[in-house]
Amino acid sequence: MKNANVRMDRRAVMKSAAIKVAAAAPYFVSSRVFAGPGRVAPSDRIEIAVIGIGVRGKYLISSLPENVQVTALCDCSTEQIESARKPEGVFRELLTSFLSSGGDRCAVYQDYRELFSQHSCDAAIIATSDHHHALASILAMKAGCDVYVEKPLAVTIAEGRAIVDAAKRYDRIVQVGSQQRSMKVNQTACEFVRDGGLGRVHLVEERNFPGPMPYEPEMFSEEFVPASMNWDCFCGPTPTLPYHRRLWMKDAFKYGYLTWRGWDLFEAFSGHLMTNWGAHSLDMIQYALGMDDGGPTDVTPHFDQVDATTDDQWHQKTPPLGEVKNHQRDRRRFTPVSMRYDNGVVLQLKPQVSQTVFHGQHGRLYLSRNHYRTEPDGLLPPVDAAEVARWSGSGGGSVAGPHLQDWLDAVRHRGSVHAPPEIGHRSASVCHLANIARVLGRPVRWNPRTEKFIDDPQADQHLSRLRRDGFQLPA
Repeated sequence: MKNANVRMDRRAVMKSAAIKVAAAAPYFVSSRVFAGPGRVAPSDRIEIAVIGIGVRGKYLISSLPENVQVTALCDCSTEQIESARKPEGVFRELLTSFLSSGGDRCAVYQDYRELFSQHSCDAAIIATSDHHHALASILAMKAGCDVYVEKPLAVTIAEGRAIVDAAKRYDRIVQVGSQQRSMKVNQTACEFVRDGGLGRVHLVEERNFPGPMPYEPEMFSEEFVPASMNWDCFCGPTPTLPYHRRLWMKDAFKYGYLTWRGWDLFEAFSGHLMTNWGAHSLDMIQYALGMDDGGPTDVTPHFDQVDATTDDQWHQKTPPLGEVKNHQRDRRRFTPVSMRYDNGVVLQLKPQVSQTVFHGQHGRLYLSRNHYRTEPDGLLPPVDAAEVARWSGSGGGSVAGPHLQDWLDAVRHRGSVHAPPEIGHRSASVCHLANIARVLGRPVRWNPRTEKFIDDPQADQHLSRLRRDGFQLPA
């Protein structure tokens, strides 16, 4: 925000630098947009860059309030950027406010490294594929921006810790997109369990989210890289793979019976549904168990529980069991997993479960997004209907609004957020632990304090990944 002297000084320097280097950007349109009549005065606005303009990025833009201004869009695909500047379908209406405030004239980039070296803003929304979360978030913080980063926080445990450390080093406000942390219904349920409403909890059951697929060269024939795509930038820190639209386009088309999930399917870019949907559900478990600064200590995959029904509930989201050539790895990504916390609570990821179930001395609590029930009835009164309605959006976008507002309030007043990076990191780490145990094919023991495996150098090798030149994390 422009009323902070340090921000004004930084902006003056950045603006001068941008004039000199703008022509070097491969896809850059320079135009600072100001609020129109009746809108918030420029001096009071929070100016935001959005990195990642896929389905989720556009939903987040549509959920922003009027007292902010999107001044830059960034995506490795200019086609994605244009789909926000000239939206069609459902986004034609959802992005009306964005466009009427000049969104179609804001600065655009294909490479967020150039954005943060050339463009000045107060904050950044990171809605890229998972493997870019760490570098994009840290570069944003280094440039003086507060950050909203989609979950899971990072693609490895080490990268998650690096984001947490950067937030402290640069004194930035970071909100992880674990929006259930801001939902009154989920807050009420988790705090009820945490504060002893069920008595001692001994078991938590959760859905068995599948892990990612390894990329195999014979999966896709190589396609020509479209002129609209910076494929080197998309691959980023990972080894460069031959281009194919099915490697990266997510939720953009149907492929047979699947709503194709693109990059979310492949271990180079993501932990698949284990870290995607699992980051929400296991975050609630961490919250309810009072483990926001910890995690489980023992993680065990159960290969004997994999059968023809293990993948039943995922048929529209991931290729079924046995379709991938590497059958052993394919079998492992569907493997049920159990975890044990030091306090004796056991967490089981089970194929037959469709929501989170807490088992305690006094009964059970069934939890899903914006809904809970107890057995016996009445252990926990319902939340006010107005609070439920506040989160009852459709299409995945509107329900992020209050969580974004929580972040923006903290940015404006330098306060706290519901999902700071330490919490997001710890919850994502539980998901990573499940996938690591599956890949190794054996139990592992984890020390949440040191964030290392216990006497297990082979498992420790999965805590981080080598990064390609040009995409290393800042020291």
